[in-house]
Amino acid sequence: MSKEIEIVLPDGSKQKVRENTTLFEIKNQLLEEAVVGSIDGVLVDLSTPVKKNSEIAFYDCSTPEGTTAICQLVSLLLEEAIKSQYPEALFAKAQREDQTIWIDLRVDKPLSALILKDLEHHMKQKIKADAKIESTALTVSEAKEVFKDNELKLFALSELADDRIIFVYSFGDVTEFFLEPAALEVAAANYFSLLKVSGAYWQGNPDNEMLQRVTGVVFAEKAQLLAHLDYLEESEKRSHQKLGKELDLFMFSEEAPGMPFYLENGLIIRNELQKFLRELQAKYDYKEVKTPLILNQRLWERSGHWDHYKNNMYFTKVADEDYALKPMNCPGHCLIFKDRKRSYRDLPMRMAEFGQVHRHEFSGALNGLLRVRTFCQDDAHIFVRRDQIEQEIALALKIIDEVYKIFGFEYAVELSTRPDDFMGEIELWDEAEASLGKVLTDLGYKYNINEGDGTFYGPKIDIYIKDALNRSHQCATVQLDFQMPGKFDLSYIDENNQEAQPVMIHRAVFGSLDRFLGILIEHYAGAFPLWLAPKQVALLSVAQTHKNGVEKLFQEFHAAGIRVEKDLRNEKLGKKIREAELRKIPYILVIGDKELAEGTFAVRKHGSDGVKQLTKIEFMELLKQQIQEKNHQYY
Repeated sequence: MSKEIEIVLPDGSKQKVRENTTLFEIKNQLLEEAVVGSIDGVLVDLSTPVKKNSEIAFYDCSTPEGTTAICQLVSLLLEEAIKSQYPEALFAKAQREDQTIWIDLRVDKPLSALILKDLEHHMKQKIKADAKIESTALTVSEAKEVFKDNELKLFALSELADDRIIFVYSFGDVTEFFLEPAALEVAAANYFSLLKVSGAYWQGNPDNEMLQRVTGVVFAEKAQLLAHLDYLEESEKRSHQKLGKELDLFMFSEEAPGMPFYLENGLIIRNELQKFLRELQAKYDYKEVKTPLILNQRLWERSGHWDHYKNNMYFTKVADEDYALKPMNCPGHCLIFKDRKRSYRDLPMRMAEFGQVHRHEFSGALNGLLRVRTFCQDDAHIFVRRDQIEQEIALALKIIDEVYKIFGFEYAVELSTRPDDFMGEIELWDEAEASLGKVLTDLGYKYNINEGDGTFYGPKIDIYIKDALNRSHQCATVQLDFQMPGKFDLSYIDENNQEAQPVMIHRAVFGSLDRFLGILIEHYAGAFPLWLAPKQVALLSVAQTHKNGVEKLFQEFHAAGIRVEKDLRNEKLGKKIREAELRKIPYILVIGDKELAEGTFAVRKHGSDGVKQLTKIEFMELLKQQIQEKNHQYY
């Protein structure tokens, strides 16, 4: 007969149980809602027996440990469901990130998204039947024997120490391993949804074979799942790729993968963004320059970019010499600074460029405007004396704040420090990091430290904006660089008539103009504020007899600098209004006898059924005021 042992619970209370009593049995006695537990601080699944006096704890679905356990359980159920329909399927190791799980597999027949519902149904039937899962803890060496016929899982195991203990689970015809324990009661897997089928390179390496991937999400509660599915539906409606096509903003072609073609409407928005920032920078004495797209390879070797970026650069030969398409603008700006003698009186020297850059991205990483191979950086480089560093960083942050307030963006701030592959002396890095931190503190910014994520030449401040769906996007950056001026032997004559080396501040507001536009499309769901909208006013004729009057109004609006379109078709008025709404034009005017006779318009704003009566003069003044103030909402 087994002897009694003592367990200590998290609240400090003690209980006697029989030796080899499982955590599952103890959980039931305590009426716990746990999915995994721990014995003396070691995380285990609930089938694990307690063999000696121990401290134990339980973790329910609301804990990180419980979340992991449920995600892994759903992964196991998903593999079994796939195996039931594709017996030949060979699975790579199941993976997850936060609430998302995915299974990569090798299978002869291409999977279709149509199978997702069938897989979900199969999984829910297993849950309903309270199907049982077998569990065991093995060393990696022992697990290699279990998975000896699966090269995909053997590769994952080869990256672990042979004596490491892992958790191995069997369910139906599938066996899977995890580094942390899974939940064993299938009822805990109630709230999941399978989202998509896609391709994925094995181990994320494009040199490897293409596997197929099934992706899903897992939550502890039904309300959380439903909220997430609503969020995904709204995200799909706001997809910049979908809206980009519907609103004729941009396109892509197989002839130039990852390189956007801007159509008329998209280029209007992009030009307005450039105009806005150009005027703001001029206000703060930034001088705009333009540097070549192609520069000699030796320049990139000198700047340090060759060692850090050459695998992401495009190369060509000119007169038997090696050249590269620029991946960034800073070396070109260094050449401009170096072109003539500079005095301390010339500093700070604020140099700005809307520079087109090229960076090679894997095809699988491309994502509309958000991840491209060529993009426009709103780059600025400020050359300063050391005593000017803090004031210029503060000015850069002021400009960023002014811009983001125009769009109604809230943002968070992060200070990224010295990486492992840094260039230069640690003392200079320490000074640079201290300067950035001091400015942020003096300006009252709350910020997080991102250890080791600075650029190779200096620490940086990164700005993360929040869009309408509360997603975070890193756009603006301010980087402090003591290294590159030395690489290019930059100097100025100081007040003592001696040569001194300037410090370089890298600054971007939009970051990538293309990516920022993609973010804006999704943030506004394509309904841009008046100053950015490709077409600001739509004039719709009621009947053919009103064509001449509408044509005259069109010319008046156009002459006033308003981006206006006219719809003179012999179509039903309701159809014209619906189509103008679909094009998300801010203001729609229906022009008939009354409007032409009285000069008063019933102004309909996008997304609203109501109208507002305004005279032509009042409406023109409203448009001019909203465009000038750059309001991100209509009247």
